[in-house]
Amino acid sequence: MGLKSLNTSMSKNDLARFGAGEFGYIRKIRSEDVSRCFPEAPDMDPGIDLWALFGADGTPILLTDNRSSTFYKAAEDELKTVSLH
Repeated sequence: MGLKSLNTSMSKNDLARFGAGEFGYIRKIRSEDVSRCFPEAPDMDPGIDLWALFGADGTPILLTDNRSSTFYKAAEDELKTVSLH
């Protein structure tokens, strides 16, 4: 007996709202890309590796130079973190 394939589709908006308030993702970000995600951040020298925490819908939550801080903030906000590849 084989597995049946479900053919479901989600709109981009549905996908963006999926897991909102429950999941977050952590990603490495270069200082030259910070202003795109964190427009309020001060100017930084290029070439610096930073860490960012985002909500499931892509909402920026935290920018830091310490990866551990992103996990602490996620736990504080009761977000489950997921890995993105």
